[in-house]
Amino acid sequence: MDKSSFVFTCVVLKEDSGFSALCLDTDVASEGDTIDEAKQKLGEAVNLYIESAIENNLPIIRPVPQAENPQHTRPEDVAEMFRLTVNVQVAVHV
Repeated sequence: MDKSSFVFTCVVLKEDSGFSALCLDTDVASEGDTIDEAKQKLGEAVNLYIESAIENNLPIIRPVPQAENPQHTRPEDVAEMFRLTVNVQVAVHV
């Protein structure tokens, strides 16, 4: 992994209708009808969050509080844990 990438821990949860995905390091979430769709949408959402955070000088890392972490609060609904790698290229334009 190069220095322009972030690796985040994420979780997919089974919901009543479909799946939700949550990035535990940024507190960004998404949902989809399938696990793969929820993961893809989460990747897009995290990417947009990082772009916005950089543009607005906000922190990128914003972990889910332990008391709200679904690994602890809803372990029976965890369908999958996965790593999300986001490549962030920074360019200077004059």
